Amino acid sequence: MTKLTTASVLAFERNLDISDAFFWQTDSKQKNGPVSEVKIVEKSVRGTISNRLKSAIANDVAKLDAETEKANLQKVDAAALDTENDTLIAKWSCKVLPFTGQPNVCNDQDYQQALVKVVAEYLEEHGVAELAKRYAINIANARWLWRNRVGSESIQVSVKCGEQTLLFKDAKQYNLNSFDHNDENIKALTALIEKGLLGTEFIILYVEAKAIVGYGQEVFPSQELILDTGKTKSKILYQVNDRAGMHSQKVGNAIRTIDNWYDDAEFPIAAEPYGAVTTMGKAFRQPKQKKDFYSLFDNWILKSEKPEIEQQHYVMATLIRGGVFGASGKE
Repeated sequence: MTKLTTASVLAFERNLDISDAFFWQTDSKQKNGPVSEVKIVEKSVRGTISNRLKSAIANDVAKLDAETEKANLQKVDAAALDTENDTLIAKWSCKVLPFTGQPNVCNDQDYQQALVKVVAEYLEEHGVAELAKRYAINIANARWLWRNRVGSESIQVSVKCGEQTLLFKDAKQYNLNSFDHNDENIKALTALIEKGLLGTEFIILYVEAKAIVGYGQEVFPSQELILDTGKTKSKILYQVNDRAGMHSQKVGNAIRTIDNWYDDAEFPIAAEPYGAVTTMGKAFRQPKQKKDFYSLFDNWILKSEKPEIEQQHYVMATLIRGGVFGASGKE
């Protein structure tokens, strides 16, 4: 019998298919008041010298003064509510697709059979209730608003699915570091996500947040990564047809921030193969510790070494995330 090896071509499609989020605005003091789009505007600013300087300049008063006098002219994008509006409205949708463990692409049928069997056993033993609940809480707590959440006085989140609408009147009551919340609305949203992942029902969620941030206050869409070195602006914000928005990848990262199963976890991180958090420059799941996705996944599929229950959840969450996981023959 041929020894089972990881397929060299192996890819999974994401099972939480999330759209971009777009921004509107209104006034909370007006019931059913007018709603308008949040626009991106361009500003020209003169910045000050604030970067670290070489010691020869920093320790020389005349040279430092000369640097300070230099104009640091910049063009930047900005987004803010109008002065008559205090509420940011953000909307996006999420299709919850069936999770069976079936790869989108796999060039080794023996490996694929072993993989699908492992996932089927996990689903039979645990189901997807734990993962669905964590996704539901991250929708309800408005984690996906990122910096806009921090600067909000209050946030209301509504989730519509078919004829059913769930209203989370106070998103901030859900602690970002806890998945112990278990109210009726969380249970209902969990059940919807569960149905979608198990394929028992077609599920598409329409999510809307209303965050009171203050009249005329700045809001924070996604920032574009500009690879062209000849750019004319130092900051470019994401927009479609002049409407400010947030990338689907950024929303998705927040929704899958459910992994508090890594060693010495103090807060949840996004389910990623190496537990990477780019804003901290740190990978929380090191291959040396055998707690990264590939170590756990390969031992489980190839050697039938079933990891602890929490690590099983992590592996499945990474598969639901989707990605290319094949083993290259090159080192």
